[in-house]
Amino acid sequence: MSYLFKTTLLGLFFGTFGTTLGGIIGVSFKSTSNKFLSFILSLASGLMLAVVCFDLIPESLEMTSISNTIIGVLFGVACMIICDILVQKKFSHIETNSSTGNLLKTGIIVSIGLALHNFPEGLAIGSGFEASIKLGYSLAIAICLHDIPEGISMGVPMKSGGMKKSKVIFYVVMSGVTTGIGAFFGALVGSISQTIIAMCLAFAGGAMLYIVSGELLPESNNLYKGRFPALGNILGFILGMFATKL
Repeated sequence: MSYLFKTTLLGLFFGTFGTTLGGIIGVSFKSTSNKFLSFILSLASGLMLAVVCFDLIPESLEMTSISNTIIGVLFGVACMIICDILVQKKFSHIETNSSTGNLLKTGIIVSIGLALHNFPEGLAIGSGFEASIKLGYSLAIAICLHDIPEGISMGVPMKSGGMKKSKVIFYVVMSGVTTGIGAFFGALVGSISQTIIAMCLAFAGGAMLYIVSGELLPESNNLYKGRFPALGNILGFILGMFATKL
């Protein structure tokens, strides 16, 4: 039981530390020009796309068939569409056509997507510790590092959308809690079905694909029409390639 508790705490710590640090950085940015916001959102979209292309989907395909991976992706997309509709209803009092209203909605959608994405990462940490202490720590540190830019991608639009800094940090921390939950289940069921883990990874990939194509890139292009969004997206993609190899 002590091993299970320790693994859960480690997953919770590493899962929340990276996103929280990123969220603090995000709310600390003083520049709020549309050009800057557009670049940050594009950078985040590139990072997420790289994680999907070089981490989540390839890992899923190694563990299960392409049909199961596609099903997982489609479920992830469907889940985010439902979340999008619910968020729109919840915040219907905000002028959704305004810049701040769209930014706030984008930040909330990103936080939900990252919470879903962090669960299979927690499974990986828990399963890694089940295999060996060294593998568990290696996975936990790598996940913690690539959670930092994800925290930034949440913090910036939420703060710019008018949310209080303390509330932004709260949402950022909560999005990382699912890593601890995933670590708990990963450690509890060391021999958990590879197919289930693979479909969880694909599910997270589908959720992030929707965030990139349905929220981050459209909002980035609405904020600024120049070349900055494209450059930010490309830079984020390249940085994401390096992050997935850590």
